[in-house]
Amino acid sequence: MAGASPAPPLWYHRDLSRAAAEELLARAARDGSFLVRDSESVSGAYALCVSGYLTVCVYVCVFQTSQGVQPKRFKTLPELIQLYLQPSQGLVTTLLFPVEREETTEDRDYSDGEDEKPPLPPRTASTSSSAGSALISPDTVTASNGLSTISHEYLKGNYALDLEAVKQGANSLPHLNKTLEASCKRLHGEVDKVLCGLEILSKVFDQQSASMVSRMIQQTMSQGGDQELEHLVTKLAILKDLLSSIEKKVNTHAAKYIRRIIRFNTCYFRAEESLAKQTCGKSQKYSLSVDVEGGKLVVMKKMKDAQEDWNTFTHDKIRQLIKSQRVQNKLGIVFEKEKDKSQRKDFIFASAKKREAFCQLLQLMKNKHSNQDEPDMISIFIGTWNMGSVPAPKSMGSWILSRGLGKTLDEMAVTIPHDIYVFGTQENSVCDKEWVETLRCALKDYTEIDYKPIAVQTLWNIKIVGLVKAEHEHRIIVLFICYRFLGNKGAVGVSFMFNGTSFGFVNCHLTSGNEKIHRRNQNYLDILRQLSLGDKQLNSFDISLRFTHLFWFGDLNYRLDMDIQEILNYINRKEFEPLLKVDQLNLEREKNKVFLRFVEEEITYPPTYRYERGSRDTYVWQKQKATGMRTNVPSWCDRILWKSYPETHIVCNSYVNFEQAYIEFENIEAIVKTASRTKFFIEFYSTCLEEFKKSYENDTQSSDNVNFLRVGWTSKQLTTLKPILSDIEYLQDQHLLLTVKSLDGYESYGECVLALKSMIGSTTQQFHTYLSHRGEETGNIRGSMRVRVPSERMGTRERLYEWISVDKDETGGPKGRTLPPRAGHDYVKGKKDPFEGDATTCKNSFNNPAYYILEGVPNQSAALASDMLPTLLPSMFTRTRNLT
Repeated sequence: MAGASPAPPLWYHRDLSRAAAEELLARAARDGSFLVRDSESVSGAYALCVSGYLTVCVYVCVFQTSQGVQPKRFKTLPELIQLYLQPSQGLVTTLLFPVEREETTEDRDYSDGEDEKPPLPPRTASTSSSAGSALISPDTVTASNGLSTISHEYLKGNYALDLEAVKQGANSLPHLNKTLEASCKRLHGEVDKVLCGLEILSKVFDQQSASMVSRMIQQTMSQGGDQELEHLVTKLAILKDLLSSIEKKVNTHAAKYIRRIIRFNTCYFRAEESLAKQTCGKSQKYSLSVDVEGGKLVVMKKMKDAQEDWNTFTHDKIRQLIKSQRVQNKLGIVFEKEKDKSQRKDFIFASAKKREAFCQLLQLMKNKHSNQDEPDMISIFIGTWNMGSVPAPKSMGSWILSRGLGKTLDEMAVTIPHDIYVFGTQENSVCDKEWVETLRCALKDYTEIDYKPIAVQTLWNIKIVGLVKAEHEHRIIVLFICYRFLGNKGAVGVSFMFNGTSFGFVNCHLTSGNEKIHRRNQNYLDILRQLSLGDKQLNSFDISLRFTHLFWFGDLNYRLDMDIQEILNYINRKEFEPLLKVDQLNLEREKNKVFLRFVEEEITYPPTYRYERGSRDTYVWQKQKATGMRTNVPSWCDRILWKSYPETHIVCNSYVNFEQAYIEFENIEAIVKTASRTKFFIEFYSTCLEEFKKSYENDTQSSDNVNFLRVGWTSKQLTTLKPILSDIEYLQDQHLLLTVKSLDGYESYGECVLALKSMIGSTTQQFHTYLSHRGEETGNIRGSMRVRVPSERMGTRERLYEWISVDKDETGGPKGRTLPPRAGHDYVKGKKDPFEGDATTCKNSFNNPAYYILEGVPNQSAALASDMLPTLLPSMFTRTRNLT
């Protein structure tokens, strides 16, 4: 047919998968066999696959060569192949035997079809002769309208005309402009399609600016003429700004949904009314509903025959809340019935934490609807964190929301925003501006409030940042921001007045070392006497007496005076009282040597020093120094203490060790169907992760069969994954996608999916499943992992799909012929090697070694079993502390 594209060479295999290409080369069974296929890692590119020395090398076609490599240019792909048919051109072997397509009679006709890529367009691509480097730079347009062809024509003809015009005094290049306009015509249409789609998204996520966006798009589409190139640049600028705007809006909406921010319009509590005065001793069940926005408390009582009786009390009718000291979950509420008359009702809540949450919500409601001009009570969050010179994770919800181990808030109260946030960090390598912005963005994500910075101070990597609600900004007068050197340690402080009440905050990093108690004591005294903080008229007093409320926190570095093994045993049994008795800070305070009359909330969480990074139950207590091995016993180094004037009101609602869920791998081993002997890495994807993560390259590699490769990763090569939420109910519904990729071509050799539900627990669980790629089974993968969920986040709800279960009859099975089940995962609970085949497993299953025999290739070995890989621990640490 006239005008039709020439038939592609027989060694070009369109849409051939990587695994199928290797299988064709394996069947050829000759060094120097080669074929060309479409690249799977670079869109629109080609991959030259060469068989040599019992391996397959892949050369991926890219758009640019490495800097400093002299390019070789080719107009066609056959021209490039012709060069490498010659010896000593840098490939693993000379191209000798083309592997042809199996069915040439059914080759597709590329001359028709709107969205088909012509297989062999002429091109001026750059090449490199070194093995594994780039070969060519493919185009996705035809020779008649491709940018390379148009540019070539311009350089051959019109370039001389433009040059002559410039010599004659012209200030433009008309022929070059026409060339560029012709090249951009296709791009105009694509940009218009994308803009129309973004216009629809803008109406969904940003209705206020949607009309303006529509007008801008209409204006750009109506333009044209001589200023075609300027028109395209304008379109691209609008496209970039619109994409950025929509992305921000989508992220805002997603954050609201994913993090489930509780809008405290109505919150419900269940309680029982105490009827101790009645001889019957029975109690009645009530539901208490707090409407914060409406300023109402609804007390509902269930009657007989499913009837309900309720009373509504407005905020001004609630006189007082009375907490019982003897019964921690009992609360008395005094209601105003008539003028100068009141009634008290006592309620028993499910727990003391529920009682606290109820009280905080009522307090929030009273403050919101108070007639007072100024608040007489505020809430302050104080957090301390030794970051270990590592940037903060993208999700800091557990820290900001005081979720972790210790005295924690109820879920109903955890998202009530505080009036003031003060963050103290040590070994923080992030610059001040970036760190403040990180904290502000995190607070806005979790509270939907734009907090204003009131104080920032830094001494080396010791930082303190104060943030306040915008509504309180005018009430704050910053007094002083200062710092104090202590050798290679130090302290930073800020102080301010809030409606006449003075507040001081000191963040410090004291001397480390188990034996340096007296040095730490002296550090404290130096800061106490010499830190210039607060009203200068009070300089004759130490800083502990200059403020209505003084908060002192940081990495105080006081240790435990006990043998390391005894400490670990107590921690494993969660017996902290014996450890607190040998805590150096407590002992020095009892001697009145430091922190005289300061207060610290009761510690109910394990020591925070020195955790393995990403873990909350593994301590790394040995560290290699120039002088030898140093032992750092687990300790409560990170502390928060405070001191207040007499007859002032201060209540600590939570004191927690910041804890986040994490996904940890001990080892992973995969068998992939390939003759290649390159290195591999794993990519991890999941909706529960902020972004995808990559492992390091595999550290073990072996092969019992020339057509298969066993690769392994230990914990040192595998990254710890941190989900955006730590609730077990959320994590039970999440899945993890894994893809095994090669380092040389970044092409996938197999993908799989793992359910996190079966992996949740304090001990590692084994997984074993198959790998597939483009619909083909390409291998199998196994390993050990665990999903560690904080104990405070282990609550779950009933799942309706689990309401009906199946009672498996172990004595017999259903009659008739049935196929063996093929599950997505095969979780191995015992020590049996999951790679060992099972007689009941169907043929060609991923755990049947006989499957791993390429058709037409002799079976050299089917022994695929091996021991699991050893576990190594990374040597990175972090610790944090919260006080609210």
